[in-house]
Amino acid sequence: MTDTSTPASPEATSPYPRELVLRVMPMPADANHNGDVFGGWIMAQVDIAGSVLPARLSKGRVATVAVKEFLFKQPVSIGDLLSFYSQIVRVGRTSITVQVEVMAERNPANPEVVKVTEAQLTFVAIDNTGKPRQFNQTS
Repeated sequence: MTDTSTPASPEATSPYPRELVLRVMPMPADANHNGDVFGGWIMAQVDIAGSVLPARLSKGRVATVAVKEFLFKQPVSIGDLLSFYSQIVRVGRTSITVQVEVMAERNPANPEVVKVTEAQLTFVAIDNTGKPRQFNQTS
């Protein structure tokens, strides 16, 4: 299998590793009449994947508060196996910014892995009433 992507380095000095946080295969209901997966469906999956590390680090609820950039590099088709990689690039008092990269494994007859989407999102730790709270960091 060839990997035609180049690894991203949102911040080469980040002490946090890039991690596989989600794997999913889009279904026909997630695509338009041409078989291309809806961008909104991909955005929702990126939001889910992006929340994994902030929720773990904050030891609780998080909410998406910003999307700095969202790049669709290639179309996603039914049958592509999508892998979502996330890396924390900034930790503030109540917020965490992550870089999410989406790789598609496609074409089983001649397998290849390509980067199809990347985004940068910021999450805020929230309490049970939805108010921002400081992180309970121990690591």
